[in-house]
Amino acid sequence: MRFDDSLKTVLAADSSTAFGAQATFRQLADLIARGRVQPEAETIGRLRALRSLVPAAVRAAAARSLALGRPPAELVAFFADDTPEIASAALRAAQLPADGWLAMVPQLGPVGRAALRRRDDLPASVVRALEAFGSTDFSLGYDGAAITADEAVAALPAEAAEVAELNEVVLDLPPPPEPRDTGGFEISELVDRIASFQRARGPVKPAPRLRVVDTFRFETGPDGVISWTDAMPRGALVGLSLMLPGSGTAQVDGAVSGAIRARTSFTDARLSLEGAAALAGEWRLSATPLFDHGTGRFAGYRGSARRPRLDERAPPSKGEGNVEGLRRLVHELRTPTNAIAGFSELIESQLLGPVAPVYRERAAAIRSLAADLIAAIEDLDLAARIEGDALQLRPAAVVLAPVLERIAADLQSLATMRGCTLTIAPMDAAIAVACDDRATERLLGRLIGTIVSAAQPDEAITVTAGASGLHTSLVSVTLPRALADLSEDELLTLDAEREAELPGAPLLGTGFALRLVRNLAASLGGQMMITADRMVVSLPAAAAGTLGQAATHKG
Repeated sequence: MRFDDSLKTVLAADSSTAFGAQATFRQLADLIARGRVQPEAETIGRLRALRSLVPAAVRAAAARSLALGRPPAELVAFFADDTPEIASAALRAAQLPADGWLAMVPQLGPVGRAALRRRDDLPASVVRALEAFGSTDFSLGYDGAAITADEAVAALPAEAAEVAELNEVVLDLPPPPEPRDTGGFEISELVDRIASFQRARGPVKPAPRLRVVDTFRFETGPDGVISWTDAMPRGALVGLSLMLPGSGTAQVDGAVSGAIRARTSFTDARLSLEGAAALAGEWRLSATPLFDHGTGRFAGYRGSARRPRLDERAPPSKGEGNVEGLRRLVHELRTPTNAIAGFSELIESQLLGPVAPVYRERAAAIRSLAADLIAAIEDLDLAARIEGDALQLRPAAVVLAPVLERIAADLQSLATMRGCTLTIAPMDAAIAVACDDRATERLLGRLIGTIVSAAQPDEAITVTAGASGLHTSLVSVTLPRALADLSEDELLTLDAEREAELPGAPLLGTGFALRLVRNLAASLGGQMMITADRMVVSLPAAAAGTLGQAATHKG
């Protein structure tokens, strides 16, 4: 019977010197790796006690030597708890059974698991366990203790500390880790992983450039819907109806629908496409009808499209593109805003079922804000129509008294919120204007509402109406103190930012509202005038005969 006293000899060696500590560390790690010494708490503890006395290069060499034997999991875990370079060397070299790796993977840090991912000889169960930590391993963190703001400021240079104190910076940042003799930067593992990924992926292929399309062929069914095309992407054309002048992202010449109904050919009809980059823009369509040879029935069209020539492109008038874009934006905003307002009203009125009071209050607030937004959208739409000369007006005899009474009733809640009074002065019931009724009410409502929104508590806003000769009717509104002190240029340039905190202020600003009133008055054949204490709008007066006919018709 033989007794192996290798462990006793190693433990008895003098490890107080640098050389002795290194020799003891390497010998003890070698004995445990070759199975001659059990990885008990005493032996692993001795390695841990010697670790701070042994240089990183010696510890790394001992970690790499694990490849020469079948080390126990306890020894591999000991090296995996060292610096990233030493942990990576041990984890790449060691050979363990699957259950040993599975027990160790949760105890490893991101760097250790990254080292294991670079191996291609691990069991499938271990690979799946590593994949489960994928998202976690891309997070960076530090578990150090937090420091106070005073300590953080004290650690700054003098100039930076003064700035931090002036701005009352509150810091809750961990202190930097204690410097360790690692022989390199801890980020090197991340750099290696990135380089390995790029090598495995290969060169990055540039995105293919879209081929410019100048012509394409197409076929339609009897209903005028495109069923085939040789253009790419086909989804931009297949399913497009040529019978609809405006269908989604396409605008088709109205002559095409007329030709389809008459079963005749068409040439150089206009088509405008949006969306797909290769096909977007203007086209000219030409096609001939197809008929079934057996039955003689109309089968659709077969044709081609080309880009318009330079002489066929009419440049838009100045500002036309901006106006059209604004009107399109208004259309896109109006639909979801109306939906929000309607749904909030359903919640507030509990039409969908019982709702807690707090949510009903929130729904009411949302409905009020949505109403303000809808009013602003309508103002934008009206401004765009005026700018694009697309405002449709139907002149009629409009009696002013009932119009002003309705406006005053609608604005009473705003006047109450502002703490002012709104009064319609007595007027001749025969005063009328020859204007579009809806545009007239919109003009006067926006004018009076804008002035009331600027009034201060205890102010009185008075609206009067009268005639100026035989051909002009006047409506005047007293100005509140906030507006009376401003010149005409200042009034027309007031923006929404200066009035953002004022309750009831126009969403787009007083200046925008007044410019809208001025432009709308001009479109109706009148004008807006600003005096020292009042704002006056003049509109064409209705003739006596017309007024009588309108009154008889209404009665």
